[in-house]
Amino acid sequence: MNEMKKQAMESLVHRAARGEISRRQFTQLSALLFAGTPMMLRSSGAFAQAKELVLVNWGGDAITAYDAAYGQPFAKDTGIVVKMDGSGPTEGAIEAQYKSGKPTWDLVDVDPFSAITLGEKGMLEPIDYTIVDKSKFRPGFGWDYAASTYFFSYVIAYDSSKYGDMAPKGMADFFDVEKFPGKRSLYKWGVSSWEAALLADGVAPAELYPLDLKRAHDKIAAFKENVIAYWGGGAESQSVLLNGEASMAIVWSTRASLIEQDSGGQIKFIWDQGLISPGALAVLKGNPGGKEAAMKFIASTQDPEKELVMFDKLGQGPANPAADALIPEDKRRINPVDPANMGKQIALDMDWYAANYGAALDEYTKIISA
Repeated sequence: MNEMKKQAMESLVHRAARGEISRRQFTQLSALLFAGTPMMLRSSGAFAQAKELVLVNWGGDAITAYDAAYGQPFAKDTGIVVKMDGSGPTEGAIEAQYKSGKPTWDLVDVDPFSAITLGEKGMLEPIDYTIVDKSKFRPGFGWDYAASTYFFSYVIAYDSSKYGDMAPKGMADFFDVEKFPGKRSLYKWGVSSWEAALLADGVAPAELYPLDLKRAHDKIAAFKENVIAYWGGGAESQSVLLNGEASMAIVWSTRASLIEQDSGGQIKFIWDQGLISPGALAVLKGNPGGKEAAMKFIASTQDPEKELVMFDKLGQGPANPAADALIPEDKRRINPVDPANMGKQIALDMDWYAANYGAALDEYTKIISA
């Protein structure tokens, strides 16, 4: 390596150590300078000095919200910088990170059923419940490989300017384009689409699981011409409604409340036949920032005041029930775990998803891509 490259590499190491560039940026920039140098420096402990964690979520408003509620306070308390990556931690992406042998991710915002599956494959670290406090979860929402951090729902959001005083009342109305004309948007990764199709086809909520996938896929295939987009992340789900592409979409409740705000109340949403789900954080096996630091970060998210910030910014239902009392009366209507809203919804079956999601998604993807 000539002297100029050596100096440039030393500069990158120092910038990484000060937290001025992310691990991903370091790797990309150093790769341009000298093939093999990133691995050499990593093994020398450059990133250990950098004290950095990378948290991967679903992008858009979640990046700034996670940083404000959790990232900045954690950095202040520990000196460990938390970089937010909004590229979307799908099962496939997490698996690819692990199999690379050189993961750049530390923490992932994951569906618990994905954590069950990936954990059993040895790709996630077991949650250290000597650091993470299980008593700060709602009962039943701490898993071996993921820790409950919030609740959200898949709900119907709709453009009220298109329907006057008429509002949808459930999934049957979502699939009824005669009564509610216009294009629709569904989730690219299948979750909620199967339940929505079956509910619209007359299946009673108490009889949803185990899901009749053939019946659901037949309904979805017949409805395809009415679907303008299959969104894959939170930012996409917001834009498809805000830019007028779809008049109705099934979206995360965390984004529905933001869309309502950003549209000045034109885009509304309902809790009726919403599908409630826990969100969770998991730690990638062999994560470069270290298991202990990642567990300490998860523990830090259990603070009710921090969960209240996430509720204010994203509408996430608190994982810690101690946060419930902090939510103002006039904001409870957007809280997915408020009793008035939970009573209208159906809980996703995490065990069914852990056992069936991979094959179900493969079939779903074939149908929506055909």
